Amino acid sequence: MSVIDTLIGRLPTGRVITDPDVLDSYARDRTFLEPGKPLGAVLATSREDVVTTLKWATENRVPVVPRGGGTGLAGAATAMDGSIVLSLAKMTAIRELSPADEIAVVEPGVITADLDKAAREHGLMYAPDPSSYEISTIGGNLATNAGGLRCVKYGVTRDSALGLEVVLADGRVLNTGRRTMKGVTGYDLTGLFVGSEGTLGVITAATVRLRQAPKAPPATFAAEFGSLRDAGAAVSAIMAAGCQPSLMELLDRATLQAIDAMRNIGLEDATMAMLIGQSDASDSAAVVARMQELCEEHGASFVAVSSSPAETEELIGVRRMAYQAKERLGACLVEDVCVPRSLLPDMIEAIERAAAKHGVKICTVAHAGDGNLHPVFVFDHGVPEPPPEIWAAADEVFTQALALGGTLTGEHGVGLLKKRWLGLETGELGTEIHHGIKAVFDPLGILNPGKAI
Repeated sequence: MSVIDTLIGRLPTGRVITDPDVLDSYARDRTFLEPGKPLGAVLATSREDVVTTLKWATENRVPVVPRGGGTGLAGAATAMDGSIVLSLAKMTAIRELSPADEIAVVEPGVITADLDKAAREHGLMYAPDPSSYEISTIGGNLATNAGGLRCVKYGVTRDSALGLEVVLADGRVLNTGRRTMKGVTGYDLTGLFVGSEGTLGVITAATVRLRQAPKAPPATFAAEFGSLRDAGAAVSAIMAAGCQPSLMELLDRATLQAIDAMRNIGLEDATMAMLIGQSDASDSAAVVARMQELCEEHGASFVAVSSSPAETEELIGVRRMAYQAKERLGACLVEDVCVPRSLLPDMIEAIERAAAKHGVKICTVAHAGDGNLHPVFVFDHGVPEPPPEIWAAADEVFTQALALGGTLTGEHGVGLLKKRWLGLETGELGTEIHHGIKAVFDPLGILNPGKAI
């Protein structure tokens, strides 16, 4: 009996997939990275399935690669040779939704948009909203500490995570955190697991914070600029003025051209950047009017303000289709550096310089209100990995982000793609501490080896 047969024997019929053609779809995420050949994939439907799988993996020293919806952009869910892929996508129960306490207890396979929809039936909302919110899962969002368009006001996933149910490498079940809004008993283990990319344990449930949904539809604007620096300066002015936007997104011309080619948005020749902002405050119309004024003071050639929810959705839809539009151009190396927001214009210019110097196409969007930029390096489909000039340009972008006091990743995670630069940010001692923490939770090193640290 092979080692995978012993796992099949322990789990209910149909839980383990070994067919190579089907298995391939569970072995990769949305990166260009070519996965290894896993032994199989477990389609867990309960915590008990996860416990059984991890006990078996520990006994047999088999690496485990956890995954959610496979929407990651850093290679954190990419399978390796001889591993078992542990899919949590079928664990989709909202175990509890308490309007009185403004919390929900959810399983990791719950789609982000579905949780938000369920909360809104009670006048609440789930704030984190990555661009993939209609297909990404809560478990994946927790594993990478995903951000999103609303994070400028409401924070990233960690800011909404109150407690977790986690299965450790040896199958023991750990409960972290609490159901209350406050609590400082012990170390912040919940915060430690959020963003750990499945290297410390497998999340099987989460208690998350819900918030009051806005009472009226938000007001939204889109401003066009003749330069990225002007757009960046407008962002800085808006934030300095205390406008507290609920969304502030920046798109460069290369991105706008890709969207225009796909959807014909009527892009003008002189438009080098577009800024999309929103307010969900009680006086949202007045706030957006102030943001419009600041855009015009900083060189906006045109500002459109939505007059209906349908127009708002149309404007936000332009931003949400950005990655899909860029995928039509070629394979994409997607990055997400983050810098102090006052230095956003400097980081934008550094990206432009790197693109020109190395002759590569870089399409940049940004969660501009918090300084999180997504430069997407586009290269030809069909090549096994980015050519040298792409890596050279990426290296300049990352080193410049760190030089500006920024970070390698604001929300996508390290995965496999950023491993080569990780030590530049963590330093020798930081790296040692990371490995020490990993050894406490996963002494055999079987949980998502080679990722995140």
